[in-house]
Amino acid sequence: MRWLIDGYNVIRRDPELRSREAESLEAGRRALLHLLVRAHRAPRDEFTVVFDGARVSGGAPSAGRIRVIFSRPPLTADDELMRLARQWRSGGIVVSSDRRIQDAARRAGSPALTAEQFLEALEFHADPPTGGKDLNTTDAEPVRDKRGNPRRLSKKARRARRALGRLRQP
Repeated sequence: MRWLIDGYNVIRRDPELRSREAESLEAGRRALLHLLVRAHRAPRDEFTVVFDGARVSGGAPSAGRIRVIFSRPPLTADDELMRLARQWRSGGIVVSSDRRIQDAARRAGSPALTAEQFLEALEFHADPPTGGKDLNTTDAEPVRDKRGNPRRLSKKARRARRALGRLRQP
């Protein structure tokens, strides 16, 4: 499974990552990448994290299949995310709470998850809750397609749910 992640968008949605970013941008990026290394489940999973700007120093963790891309001016990370979503089509899952990026991903045929859904799945993976929490539910349910069976999620929504389930595997 290929994951396309809006780096700063995810960092700024998590209090711990945001506090690391307050130290420095590089510290925030490193914290996110280390979180992904810990969450990396299957050998075929590939994470691509896109950031604005250029790398000044440091290196990305080499464990797993995690790739970091920095946008080059005049393009922004949003432009790069939308370009990659169009390029990958349904071959990847886009993670961003930015509605413009989510809409572009869906138009390209890729399922889109919010940063909050992604972080919740990573947190669940790192610290499984006790009690009978249903793995197939999230606070923000995917939008249902208007055609077909009203009780069944669309293919894209089911694919996004399966992807979250992969992150949640103990």
